[in-house]
Amino acid sequence: MYARLAAIVTIREDVRNAHVAATFFLAEGLLLGMGNPLLDISAIVDHEFLKKYDLKSNNAILAEDKHKPLYDELINLYKADFIAGGSVQNTMRVAQWFLQKPKVATYMGCVGKDKYSEILEDKATRDGLNVRYQYTDQEPTGTCAVLITGKDRSLCANLAAANCFSLTHIEKLENKQLIDRAEYIYISGFFLTVSPESILAMAKHANETDKMFMMNLSAPFLCEFFSGPMLAAMPYVDILFGNETEADTFAKVNNFNTTDRKQIALKISEMEKINGKRKRIVVITQGAEAVLVAENGTVTEYPVVKLSEDKVVDTNGAGDAFVGGFLAQLVRRKDVETCVKCGIWAATQIVQRSGCTYEGKPSFQS
Repeated sequence: MYARLAAIVTIREDVRNAHVAATFFLAEGLLLGMGNPLLDISAIVDHEFLKKYDLKSNNAILAEDKHKPLYDELINLYKADFIAGGSVQNTMRVAQWFLQKPKVATYMGCVGKDKYSEILEDKATRDGLNVRYQYTDQEPTGTCAVLITGKDRSLCANLAAANCFSLTHIEKLENKQLIDRAEYIYISGFFLTVSPESILAMAKHANETDKMFMMNLSAPFLCEFFSGPMLAAMPYVDILFGNETEADTFAKVNNFNTTDRKQIALKISEMEKINGKRKRIVVITQGAEAVLVAENGTVTEYPVVKLSEDKVVDTNGAGDAFVGGFLAQLVRRKDVETCVKCGIWAATQIVQRSGCTYEGKPSFQS
């Protein structure tokens, strides 16, 4: 009888310890993202519209003066949808969807003092994010035209207020406390055009406190025209994400002298790294082709789920969703294989919907 009671007590103690561990792993503020909060204006257009504004399908650029009229044109002439966007904000929202616990993820970026920022904050908060926007009265909230042609999408971002993010925001006591609390920090390459000094400040903080620092190549033009600040941040990066065109461009700009993506991934993983306690992991997605992961001198391929054409609605946000799924498992201390498989599952769900949206609870099984 006593042995039976002791066994019951032991089981209960194990359950309690497991619950405590799970709660610790999903502590509020565990994950922190920093990027450009944008209101996506999404519409189906034809190729003539892209040609009119000198845009390419499956590409991402920053808006120039010639692109400014297209936003009103989308709203007035097309059935445009308004969706809370911005690469990192999308990623944090997807991570929160998997974690199913509010405020595990904190998000920082700059917005205007207008109705669009109210919409963004409301949607992001309802998705579970702890939103810590910096507000400016110098510019309106940034917008991103999402131009859908068939299964492809072209992104044209007017950063506006997002460009106004400054170091002063992360130096505020209440925000500094949130940064101190975070164990995982993720910043998009898009942020290189806004505040490279903030990226370096966060990178150095992560290095000094042995936190996981992660970035995304985000777009080919960043690899080409912002290579200076990108390479300055690279020695601090523990995990680097990118897609096939970004990896190809990075290799070309940095004279890797190879077009073999496995070799490109390996070369990036072997670039200078300041924190020698762990090797850099490089994750390259390739659309419908296998995900490549370079780690510890080897490259592993992870097959993706190939959907039939009729199931693919919109590829916008697939990359953001992949990283969101990956990070949701990473903060749970899961292995890289589980992280990648969750990322693939997340991206597969998102491409079957318009924009980076989802519903219900995720059914991913590791």
